[in-house]
Amino acid sequence: MPQYNDLFELSIEDMDLIEEAMRQAIAAKTHVAADETPQDRANREEFVRRMHELLGRLHDQKIFYRPKEGVYIGG
Repeated sequence: MPQYNDLFELSIEDMDLIEEAMRQAIAAKTHVAADETPQDRANREEFVRRMHELLGRLHDQKIFYRPKEGVYIGG
């Protein structure tokens, strides 16, 4: 059985692009179709929930730097 690559080399720009694409996919899925069935709605809500969870996991893996000296100005 093949093994998965657990070492990814993505740039900050790559991560920004992935996060933006995910946000656009979430936005596209939040529009309700007129002929949507209850199963369609459940599938759509599950997709959006999973996407938000993945965005959260990506955010949690970021390392935010603060200057060691001087005043930190957030933003």
